[in-house]
Amino acid sequence: MKTHDFYYELPPELIAQTPLERRDSSRLLVLNRKDGSVEHRHFHDILDYLRPGDCLVLNNSRVLPARLLGKRASGGAVEVLLLKDTGADTWECLTKPGRKTPVGTELSFGEGLLSATVVGAKEDGNKLVQFHYTGIFLELLERLGKMPLPPYIKEELQDRERYQTVYSKVNGSAAAPTAGLHFTPELLAAIEAKGVKLAWVTLHVGLGTFRPVKAEEITEHHMHSEFCMLSAETAGLLNETRAKGGRIVCVGTTSCRTLESFADESGHFAERSGWTDIFIYPGYRFKAMDALITNFHLPESTLIMLVSAFAGREKVLNAYRIAVEQRYRFFSFGDAMFIE
Repeated sequence: MKTHDFYYELPPELIAQTPLERRDSSRLLVLNRKDGSVEHRHFHDILDYLRPGDCLVLNNSRVLPARLLGKRASGGAVEVLLLKDTGADTWECLTKPGRKTPVGTELSFGEGLLSATVVGAKEDGNKLVQFHYTGIFLELLERLGKMPLPPYIKEELQDRERYQTVYSKVNGSAAAPTAGLHFTPELLAAIEAKGVKLAWVTLHVGLGTFRPVKAEEITEHHMHSEFCMLSAETAGLLNETRAKGGRIVCVGTTSCRTLESFADESGHFAERSGWTDIFIYPGYRFKAMDALITNFHLPESTLIMLVSAFAGREKVLNAYRIAVEQRYRFFSFGDAMFIE
């Protein structure tokens, strides 16, 4: 299967640059994966599609303000994006300009409140950066860091909490699990009141999520690894939902990838944590997920491949064509789909 099989035309003006004033007022395209039919609703109408006995699975990872703007010892500007905590105050980072930050480069941020040294380089060009500071690193990051918005968003974010889900809890992501951005506390309360269980997983989203698939054949693409966790409580809720005939509804591809990584062949769960590089594309047999809430994804991305594996490539691409015709908003701050 070719990467180009997942291409679609998207007018640039449909890429959402800012979040809507009210999270759950975004539009919702409902796709029936059996017959390919679509409905046009608003996100707060998701309540109509969830049933008592269902279990809604949400990723509670919180985005770090992981973009640091500073200076090199030479005086030149530098941008450092934290990707992965490797321990001992050292992070795997993306640095710009990469060629001017070789091993040994000294960096400074916030008038010296935070300093760092490039201590290593990886084959893919990422750098290992060791930070030096007084106090608590995460507090300094909250003070000095900026939200690492995707490159297709050009507008400055006025309120950085809008790039967090209202239920974000566990620090560690370099990008938001964006399907969850549409939920409000009131909508979550209404969903629970309907008899739908809420279950929490954690997957720390890496920037590899946005990495383009450069291989012509999709099977030649290698996924990045992301750390995820499934608690004993969540495993119990999922097993109970299955036993009672309810549906497991994933909020976002990150929740889906966590469950599909940790479910056994029969769809049973146990408490687990670890790294996953699962790559889901057409032909994959789903073990855990029965329905999916997701945003609209980039052409030729691993995310549109995952959605196509679940609902069928032709049905998904047809739904995307309809969404373009109907002027839906796309990507991180855009509208949503419910696939059942």
